[in-house]
Amino acid sequence: MTEFSELLDDHEAEHRDLLRLVKPLAGDAPEWDRMTPAEGWAVRDQISHLAYFDAAAHLAITEPQKFALMAEAFMVQTGDPMEGHLVRGRAMDGTELIEWWERAHGGMSEAFANADPKMRVPWFGPPMGALSFVTARLMETWAHGQDVADALGVNRTPTDRLRHIAHLGVRARPFSYLVRGQEAPPGKIEVVLVAPSGGEWTWEIGESDEGEPVSSVTGPAEDFCLVVTQRRNVADTSLTVTGSGAEEWIGIAQAFAGPPGKGRLPAG
Repeated sequence: MTEFSELLDDHEAEHRDLLRLVKPLAGDAPEWDRMTPAEGWAVRDQISHLAYFDAAAHLAITEPQKFALMAEAFMVQTGDPMEGHLVRGRAMDGTELIEWWERAHGGMSEAFANADPKMRVPWFGPPMGALSFVTARLMETWAHGQDVADALGVNRTPTDRLRHIAHLGVRARPFSYLVRGQEAPPGKIEVVLVAPSGGEWTWEIGESDEGEPVSSVTGPAEDFCLVVTQRRNVADTSLTVTGSGAEEWIGIAQAFAGPPGKGRLPAG
């Protein structure tokens, strides 16, 4: 089982990796307004999004009652709920934007360092355990960082921190159906991934009746993480998906909260 301190270290490392991509950009660099694969979102929008929700996480940990009021207002607003913080980020130059993100991330990290690992953290949906919450923030940092890397034409070196995201992606299978008003079907699915360091990570989902074929998803851990965060279409990866249960799930897999994601179309 992952130690909380180890998870916090991995989250911090993920933050630093993305920071290394954007911090060298001048405040008025045109790259800030370069569009990413996320429709309508530029590089600056990806960083604004992380800054806003890192600040929200800090508030959720340190002042949960105040956070509850903020979350209630966020959830009932009409229109695009992301518009407020995206507009805020678009009014900043790149240097100001990074300062906002670093303040927000630093406050959240300090709050978690002093928190009880067994605490429940209020959020925009049901409260989350601290381990799950930090894993979700790590996943968000990595996924939005992938959009930034794609926009800047940078290839990132995968690390074994991906195990946190892969585990979240496997555990989120029921949620991938729930947000579509469905129940995850019965049947066993095996997930066997090759870690960046060369090891093997395995999970089993569900149970199979005697004689029922087992579905499976196998391949590089990075590809699996790209699919469950909807940063790549499975057709553009080296994953091997076998069986109807696995094929159906991988087509809608969603490791992040919120309404059903649109996914990504195959390249070309």
